[in-house]
Amino acid sequence: MSPRKRYWLMKSEPEDFSIDDLARVGTEPWTGVRNYQARNFMRDGMRVDDEVLFYHSNADVPGIYGIARVASTAYPDPTQFQARSKYFDAKATQETPRWFLVDVAFVRKLDAPIPLSRIRAHSAELGEEFALIRKGARLSVLPVTSAQWKLLLSLENAR
Repeated sequence: MSPRKRYWLMKSEPEDFSIDDLARVGTEPWTGVRNYQARNFMRDGMRVDDEVLFYHSNADVPGIYGIARVASTAYPDPTQFQARSKYFDAKATQETPRWFLVDVAFVRKLDAPIPLSRIRAHSAELGEEFALIRKGARLSVLPVTSAQWKLLLSLENAR
């Protein structure tokens, strides 16, 4: 019996890396996560072929812009070892890496983005545990239940 598919939401600032960038390159390492809980989700929770909602944060219209999938198991984020990288971590070593990532592969761009305002309008159905709309929650990688996934995608063409 194969393990149950999991669902995730991953945030990126579009000027750093957008859904269009992912569409252009096909697959990309999700570098630069420097939050332990988000790291643990990637390292311990994500499996190849899990599905991902690609979210643009810090955008004119923050929201879900596309769908991706997890394309690799977790491995050490190479930027933690690169002294010139903004993600360098002097405490990380090749023998004991601190930060991990997964590769993410493009699936599709949404017909129309699902803005955060529309997502918030469905907060009751999404539940208070949904970290994207919880006050003070700033994770860049977060789990999404199957029911939340279905509800969010049903908002794609809603007005």
